[in-house]
Amino acid sequence: MATPEKAAAIAELTEKFRSSGGAVLTEYRGLKVSQITELRASMREHATYAVVKNTLTKRAAAEAGIDGLDEHLQGPTAIAFVTGDPVEAAKGLRDFAKANPALVIKGGVLDGKPLTPAEITKLADLESREVLLAKLAGAMKGNLSKAAGLFAAPLSSTARVVEALRAKVEEQGGPLSGSTTAAADDDTTSADSADTTATAQAEAGTDVAEGGDES
Repeated sequence: MATPEKAAAIAELTEKFRSSGGAVLTEYRGLKVSQITELRASMREHATYAVVKNTLTKRAAAEAGIDGLDEHLQGPTAIAFVTGDPVEAAKGLRDFAKANPALVIKGGVLDGKPLTPAEITKLADLESREVLLAKLAGAMKGNLSKAAGLFAAPLSSTARVVEALRAKVEEQGGPLSGSTTAAADDDTTSADSADTTATAQAEAGTDVAEGGDES
């Protein structure tokens, strides 16, 4: 490979490391092209999968400030660059490796911290961001349903509830609005957080170079 091509490949890999939330290194020896294509398609929402040169990847990782990958850059290597939910990306690799034992997870990095294959398996066992958000939304829906029921009740019923609450607070010698306002503020903060959704990039994976060591 000519020097300009090497420089371009290193620059592309460096940008992938910098723009990705994580990366998982795999050995793909024994996989057919059709199987790699299938893996790319299955992970497209959360990661891009690229066959790489080990020597160029070492230089790119160093330029991106990522440590702990050199020991995994042996033999044929392909990298899943995480662009979406890292849990879903890990699940995709784990499930594909179960069905296709030729795919070996060698290690990775997440938020700049090295991951062992066992840690990547643990990551895959976690609930995805979407599931956690759904649970949070369910919990909030329960509280909102109670509030909606109160507002939908006849005015006389609502007035009785408010009066009973006021009497109870006065009996306990505390203000009516303090804790209620704090709880409302907490719910608002949670709602803002729940609205933050990861932007999945449906980008097709492309090889940066032929895999394995540079010849």
